[in-house]
Amino acid sequence: MSRLAPTMKAFFTDRLIRERNSSPNTIAAYRDTMRLLLRFASEQLKVEPSRLEIGDLDAPLIGRFLDHLEQERGCSPRTRNQRLTSIRGLYRYAARRHPEHAAVIERVLAIPPKRHGKTLITFLTSEETDALIDAVDVSTWTGRRDRAMLMLAAQTGLRASELVGLTIADVHLGTGAHVNCIGKGRKQRITPLTTTTTRMLRAWLSERGGHLGEPLFPTSQGRPLSRDALEQRLAKHAAAATEVCSSIRGKKVTPHVLRHTAAMRLLKAGIDTTVIALWLGHEQVETTQVYVHADLAIKEQAFARTAGVDGTPGRYRPAAPLLAFPQAL
Repeated sequence: MSRLAPTMKAFFTDRLIRERNSSPNTIAAYRDTMRLLLRFASEQLKVEPSRLEIGDLDAPLIGRFLDHLEQERGCSPRTRNQRLTSIRGLYRYAARRHPEHAAVIERVLAIPPKRHGKTLITFLTSEETDALIDAVDVSTWTGRRDRAMLMLAAQTGLRASELVGLTIADVHLGTGAHVNCIGKGRKQRITPLTTTTTRMLRAWLSERGGHLGEPLFPTSQGRPLSRDALEQRLAKHAAAATEVCSSIRGKKVTPHVLRHTAAMRLLKAGIDTTVIALWLGHEQVETTQVYVHADLAIKEQAFARTAGVDGTPGRYRPAAPLLAFPQAL
């Protein structure tokens, strides 16, 4: 067995699981990247994956792998960059264990991410959100579950993994009603609940019953709802909502769109972006700035505060000598 195999194994067990306590989603992302990379390298070099060495996975091969992701697998530049980030994580860890491969590792770490255009986010208006929730058929048990789940998602902005991972114990409906979740990066986050959401969750819990450690939104067999099932249920209700709200038809409604919807609702209410970042569990406030760019109303308000170009120009007054001197430099 080569040195790459134990290094990669230690990277998952020691670095990701023990040191960083990474979430299952993060571990799965690294796992999928390494699986694709080893398969590609094995085919390119005609070597069994267990015999690949760190020196075999040099910068030219990594570059060809990244091109393969885009050109043959149809991955977006964003996905390509995510795969590159995973590879960099492995190579930074390998640099501590195998200094003899420092030159190869340094060249791989120097591979730059690919620039790509940023599209505006998709979110639902208040009317579209109401139409989506009202479109759920509450005559069935699953419909009542879905309506409470979508209401919670649209109000709190929880990620899909956070939403399906909630247990009954995570919801507190007394004074200061809130939901508690473990978010991205194993960070605990508490999000307050509105009166309407609290009322709906209280009705759902009364019907659902169960113990504190059980899933808040289970399947009919009592198991946690999967992310795929959540997306399918949401797509079904969104299709039904188009019958009464045609503007939804042009939007692909996903759990992340509901997260964007919650953020835009806070932004339109005049909440500062630093507070919205805390609400959503963003590690950096800059991540929240995307919502400012997406809101045309905010831009129109800023435009209204500026002076019109057809205003009467004032009389020119030369700058004071002390100010004119540095200006002329």
